[in-house]
Amino acid sequence: MTALPAGVRHIPGALDPQAQAELVDDIRAVVSQAPLFVPVMPRTGKPMSVRMSNCGPLGWVTDKERGYRYQPTHPVTGAPWPAMPARLLALWAELAGYPHPPEACLINFYAPETKMGLHQDRDEADFDAPVLSISLGDDCLFRVGGPERGGKTSSLRLVSGDIIVLGGASRLAYHGVDRIYPGTSMLLEKPGRINLTLRRVTLP
Repeated sequence: MTALPAGVRHIPGALDPQAQAELVDDIRAVVSQAPLFVPVMPRTGKPMSVRMSNCGPLGWVTDKERGYRYQPTHPVTGAPWPAMPARLLALWAELAGYPHPPEACLINFYAPETKMGLHQDRDEADFDAPVLSISLGDDCLFRVGGPERGGKTSSLRLVSGDIIVLGGASRLAYHGVDRIYPGTSMLLEKPGRINLTLRRVTLP
């Protein structure tokens, strides 16, 4: 077994195949109202390799001019983000160990060639709340380290239905996705992976 940093919880098989399919249907309904878009890096304007959307009262966005932030509206359509599906709220209530609900669910779609460099989730005001991450679709190689860039990291293969919780000492852990393994899941209509990241943004 891979030794994970303190505060990182891996819950393999948290969602059975039926629960995964139902959650994918929920996300399709969200994306029909809040289409996937390609975010760009602050300052450089370089497009990220993932496509993304959000649901919940707030959504995480980034652009060249204003950088990383949360806002209540879709950056392309200007419409409010759709409500967070009840299934996601129930998972948070069951696994987060935090008394207040999540305010944002970032939806990332990884194509087969997509990667995500090591980064911290630190645009939130409340670091007492964990980050809860749900994998759907093709397997990926997930890497996680400590709160300092350049430290030791551990790698873990995540499969569809797995959940990762970053909390406590690892709430600000650097983490990323080194590769996708296309064709390892038949859950989605096309090869790729959906990652759902639930976060509490504001202080209670």
